[in-house]
Amino acid sequence: MIKIIDKYIIGKFLGTFFFMLGIIMLLAVVFDISEKLSEFIDNKAPFTEIIFNYYLNFILFYGNMFSSMIIFLSVIWFTAKMAQETEIIPIWFSGRPITRFMRPYFMGATILMILSLILNHFVVPRANKVRLAFEEKYYRDRMHVEEYHAEFPNNEVVYFSSYGGEDNLINEFVVEKWDKKKKITHFLKARTAQNVIGTNKWILTDLYERKVGYPNDQLTQRQRKDTTFQFTIDDMAQRDNIAEAMTYTQLTKHIDRERKKGSANIPNFEIELHQRTSYPFAAYILTIIGVAVSSQKKRGGIGINIAIGLGIVFVYIFVMKVATVATIKIGFPAFIAVWVPNMIFALVALFMYRFAQK
Repeated sequence: MIKIIDKYIIGKFLGTFFFMLGIIMLLAVVFDISEKLSEFIDNKAPFTEIIFNYYLNFILFYGNMFSSMIIFLSVIWFTAKMAQETEIIPIWFSGRPITRFMRPYFMGATILMILSLILNHFVVPRANKVRLAFEEKYYRDRMHVEEYHAEFPNNEVVYFSSYGGEDNLINEFVVEKWDKKKKITHFLKARTAQNVIGTNKWILTDLYERKVGYPNDQLTQRQRKDTTFQFTIDDMAQRDNIAEAMTYTQLTKHIDRERKKGSANIPNFEIELHQRTSYPFAAYILTIIGVAVSSQKKRGGIGINIAIGLGIVFVYIFVMKVATVATIKIGFPAFIAVWVPNMIFALVALFMYRFAQK
């Protein structure tokens, strides 16, 4: 049953969180506008699209991304304030265990954790799709890919020297097909190749094609050929943050396709997949640490608690970055790397919880 003290602490928890979230996102939007305003004006981006297609989704994405950190700072802020105003002392001297005091904190963290999970898996990917499409149209530089090489299913290998997003044109395009015995059965090389957007249709120019099959080899040369392939330009020319716009199902299928191609970007996609679950659960760990850090009244006031909290946040971010780099550079399993910061700080939280004021 929820008591008055539970409602009081949950109200402070959620109120402080959304207040700090609003302030931080307001500052983020102001800085982002100052950086991109000239590009928006030069590219004649409509005001309604800037507000609803870009900044509304910008707030959803970055607000949810940093929600665990904001939860941590919120807990430190309002708990330290309660400690400074001696609101916590009667609770300590009531004789009840610290677990009773922590209950409303866990309730508040659970509400925010569930909200973050829903946003991560269902809302934010769709919002990112709109946001990234806006950036592609009004802000980003056009896509460029150099020296591409990949193997697609059915033993089909693709090479090209360069691709430019301005004209959607590939230069020096090569497609090879191999049989199960690792012998080439088909070779095609075109000076240029262009994918019809949204389809598997391709337009090839100045092409050389050879179908291997002794004694009936076929060799043809054409100025133009309209054909289809199992891949599209979107499978080959991708930005690093393409996974942000994919739902859970789309992302898992995309990882399977990239794995069959032998793509080097698989660790990035796997990190994105697992972070969508690991980040929300960090709310519990950071809540415990926040209470342990700020529940005692300190001579330096709230500022000391905030300084300690920021130090812990920086260490947490550093551990996350190290684990991510280990996954990308040395092949450390993405699932373990993503959860390592939570595991480490769970132990820190347990240590601080046991030695917190009782």
